[in-house]
Amino acid sequence: MELTLVDDKGVAASVVTASDSLFGRDYNEALVHQLVVAYQANARSGNRAQKDREQVKHSTKKPFRQKGTGRARAGMTSSPLWRGGGRIFPNSPDENFSQKINRKMYRAGYAAILSQLAREKRLVVVDSFSVDAPKTRLVIAKLKALGLSSVLIVTDSVDENLMLASRNLIDVMVVDVQRADPVSLVRFPTVVMTRGAVAKIEELLV
Repeated sequence: MELTLVDDKGVAASVVTASDSLFGRDYNEALVHQLVVAYQANARSGNRAQKDREQVKHSTKKPFRQKGTGRARAGMTSSPLWRGGGRIFPNSPDENFSQKINRKMYRAGYAAILSQLAREKRLVVVDSFSVDAPKTRLVIAKLKALGLSSVLIVTDSVDENLMLASRNLIDVMVVDVQRADPVSLVRFPTVVMTRGAVAKIEELLV
């Protein structure tokens, strides 16, 4: 598998040889969907809480007499059938939303995403991506020269100047290979990856 390497102006300069098992795999939509859903579920904090009929603050006095009113009998206003009453099956703050993904499934889904990005020409490989100073305008100028706007930048190592310069840009996200998650790869319309990042991903996943 050969990936096109572009220069600073977005012009094809050469090619980078990549693994076919990582960038030439068929797209498995069901597996990618399961991978994305599991990643988002594992990021949930599970801090929502609701009250049952014991925990709501209501009077235990019988709201009206048992017979003669024509209404259904009621014992207290904290009943789940009443407005403002407790929930029958309330959500607890210790609820666990995590989903397990096997290692082989994760690698196959990750490779399917990368392969689809390369197939749709949404993957841009550059020799390096860095700025001389932590200035946002430098990142904007570099992306403008490449003809890109909303982009995920994956580098082989963390560049502090690049991280500081890009953190004010809403549509730009900079991560290293270790923190490149499936959700971000799917969400951004374009992924810029350095040559070193491609080699490092092959070491981790192949």
